[in-house]
Amino acid sequence: MQRNSLHIAVLAALVSLPCSVSPSQAGPTGREIMQLEDNRPDGEDRKSVMTMTLINKRGGERVRTVKIFSRDFGKDKKSTMVFQKPADVRGTVFLNWEYDQPDHEDDKWLYMPALKKERRISGASKNEYFMGTDFTYDDMGDRNVDEDTHTLMGEERLRDRDCWKIEAIPVDPEDMYTRRILWVDKEAHLLLQGEYYDKDGLVKVYRALDVRRENGIWTIFRSEMDNISREHKTLMEISEIHYDTGLGEELFRVSALQRGHF
Repeated sequence: MQRNSLHIAVLAALVSLPCSVSPSQAGPTGREIMQLEDNRPDGEDRKSVMTMTLINKRGGERVRTVKIFSRDFGKDKKSTMVFQKPADVRGTVFLNWEYDQPDHEDDKWLYMPALKKERRISGASKNEYFMGTDFTYDDMGDRNVDEDTHTLMGEERLRDRDCWKIEAIPVDPEDMYTRRILWVDKEAHLLLQGEYYDKDGLVKVYRALDVRRENGIWTIFRSEMDNISREHKTLMEISEIHYDTGLGEELFRVSALQRGHF
């Protein structure tokens, strides 16, 4: 259950259950392809360390190190991101509860150590950018396949990998994006590239730059979000990732945010 926007290397740590969808004999539809992407196997839980590099239009860089924990709870999923470096963001924690039902809004909290309390993210705040990156809070959660109408546009080869090319139009007319163009890897069922448009045109482009297997599971080790509208870019690189480590429920409770025992 993964939001197509984020396969974030944040996303490498945020995927879902073994695939149970088979394309029809006449060839897969856009919806069937996105179900394959949404349901690709990646274990019951995931633990990773990621470096995020924020690059502004002058080439200035800010580098952040984050620990990410993610676990499936049936068809739902919970994830916790803990910022470790630099000092000005150390101890900041983002908790996300993602629900499989398209009409059930995800629950999100951000804990800021300077304030010593968590802030719930909801409403208009979902369209704010997360921690200075090029991902909105809404990007950071799961997107149910049925929140969009998917049309298969064709097939293309992208970065030496065969892909399906799909247009996704949101069902909700109030969605911040008017459409997305998505390239899904035929073998790995991963989002290899995504273009995000609003009413004014192209907003940003996501690219998976290093895709390979880890313990038999297709994993995105390096990716970027190029924000055309802001002239800003976020690079993401996974330095280590582990699957099925037996993560406990306590990592994903709101009460754990202030304790900070991660």
